[in-house]
Amino acid sequence: MKDDITSEVEELKNLYSLLYRHRCHPVRANQELEPKYKDHPLTGDWNGYRDCHIEPDWLLIYKISETNLFLVRSGSHSNLF
Repeated sequence: MKDDITSEVEELKNLYSLLYRHRCHPVRANQELEPKYKDHPLTGDWNGYRDCHIEPDWLLIYKISETNLFLVRSGSHSNLF
């Protein structure tokens, strides 16, 4: 169990690093993530936010401003929507 949690935390850290490098870094701003993350903009109540898949049913909702990356929520589809 501990190894599973450690592995998931590492995956989340890796995704945060990817998001920062590919979406917020001044030189590479707005570069797309790898297709496996299924990154896409949200609509409706979540307009202005994006989500990406850490794993098939583990999502991360985030928002990017001019200077910041905000990690807003994380969970399964059923927990988030």
